[in-house]
Amino acid sequence: MTNPHTAAAAVELDGKDLPAHCPNPAMPLWSSHPRVFLEFDAHGVAKCPYCGTAYRLKPGTVVGHH
Repeated sequence: MTNPHTAAAAVELDGKDLPAHCPNPAMPLWSSHPRVFLEFDAHGVAKCPYCGTAYRLKPGTVVGHH
């Protein structure tokens, strides 16, 4: 079993990509599902509940709060 916090296939995001959502703009239309905004855990990792795509914040990314 792989550790979700070190998954090599995770989509890396930085501050300009926030708020993060899936599907992301780079995904092909055929893989579309309803848009869901992602919440990152304390390790900067999030996973889409629809398709399972993993997302990771780039080191040093600051997440603002509203």
